[in-house]
Amino acid sequence: MAAQLLDGLTLAKEIRADVARQVERLKSERGITPRLSVILVGDDPASVTYTRMKKKACEQAGMISDLIELPADSEQETVKDLIRKLNEDKTVHGIMVQHPVPKHLDELDILSTVAVEKDVDGISAMSLGRLVLGTADFVSCTPLGIVTLMERYGLEIKGKEAVVVGRSIILGKPAALALLERHATVTICHSRTQNLPDVVARADIVVAAIGKPEFIKGDWIKPGAVVIDAGYNKVEGRDKDVGDVEFETASQRASWITPVPGGVGPMTIAMLLQQTVKAAEKYAH
Repeated sequence: MAAQLLDGLTLAKEIRADVARQVERLKSERGITPRLSVILVGDDPASVTYTRMKKKACEQAGMISDLIELPADSEQETVKDLIRKLNEDKTVHGIMVQHPVPKHLDELDILSTVAVEKDVDGISAMSLGRLVLGTADFVSCTPLGIVTLMERYGLEIKGKEAVVVGRSIILGKPAALALLERHATVTICHSRTQNLPDVVARADIVVAAIGKPEFIKGDWIKPGAVVIDAGYNKVEGRDKDVGDVEFETASQRASWITPVPGGVGPMTIAMLLQQTVKAAEKYAH
């Protein structure tokens, strides 16, 4: 029996409509318009596309969005000085630095310059540390989108064995922590994990976040497992983008699975908007 689809596109539309209502309430009751400043260093085509999408989504929800574009050869202190100015600007409620930045820059140092109360992308050292402690205001948007998607579909996380394949600071590690906080038993896998198919095969929940097309084979999946595919890969000669999981085979074994596209991706932007509104509600004066 084929798996049921976790439709992130439809859920994200519902969340964004709810965000728009919250924005209208903040405007009418407190005179506050949530504002997100997105910093793009360089002109990486995928990053340009993502930042344009985020700006459009903010504006559709009635928020203000600034897209601040810096040249690819910008110096470390130039980027950090801009962030410090935004930290001090009381009209700005959220700050996001588009990942990845050019290789000559120290990304973690830049991300950690963002004030924790404005880190609506949840990937500064302070935010990640608070996630470990269970006290985070803001969680990295894609992992938050993953657990929100599961919870809104009524899927049990508590007590389940979860395997996260990937250990990046923006996806794999915070996804593992978000699942752990919801009482899953979590294993983090990576390129040096031995017997990876055997580890994946015991998982009730599989989160694929390794960035390699169809790396996780469908016959690795435990029958009845929930499969969350956070990958998004372009493959030469294929007419559509693919995830990190071999979808066709996996969908014959899983109980629930996210499609690519239309699964995790739309939830990421919805969470960014939701957390920007949360920052405006909590910290605006």
